[in-house]
Amino acid sequence: MRDYRHNDHRRRSIRLSGYDYARPGAYFVTACTQNRTCLFGDVVAGEMRLNDVGQVATQCWLAIPDHFPNVTLDSFVIMPNHVHGIIWIVGAVGAVGAENFPPLQPPPQPPLQPPRPGPSTFRSPSKTVGSIIRGFKIGVTKWVRANTHLRDVWQRNYYEHIIRDEAALRRIRRYIEHNPARWTEDSDNPARRSHNGEAEG
Repeated sequence: MRDYRHNDHRRRSIRLSGYDYARPGAYFVTACTQNRTCLFGDVVAGEMRLNDVGQVATQCWLAIPDHFPNVTLDSFVIMPNHVHGIIWIVGAVGAVGAENFPPLQPPPQPPLQPPRPGPSTFRSPSKTVGSIIRGFKIGVTKWVRANTHLRDVWQRNYYEHIIRDEAALRRIRRYIEHNPARWTEDSDNPARRSHNGEAEG
């Protein structure tokens, strides 16, 4: 099975030259906390246990379609120090991208539309993948700064993978769903990094 961890992209470009990230399709995205600090909770017995910040991150993620009506959510997981999720851009009009890199096209019926909480703290008129993730991050950051002593929440930028076919979509969904169970092996797990003698932060 292909490894979709964001670590694979750290030493090379994470954007396709000439690709229009507002075009309809499915995208696997990952956002990491600053210095890989575990801000969102912990994994206990293979299950993610969210703290208050993790709950807010969940609410902001689920509220994305409230602010970006052209977006439908698919599988996602809030991990202790990063977020994995699949987003579908389903309403972009007139988008032109690199023909050699077409993403999986949206299905007639969205794959998943989870219930959404009340209004969150971010808005953006833009429809690109970057603006969607930026808006999500801003929502979480605003709450954290208003309710904790922390100022820096997120690592700069984010990681994305264009999902080009159904087989890839199934693999990535499984990867997301099983992520908490593999936390002890995750290179972003501070305990694992410490055990391996790597410098944290």
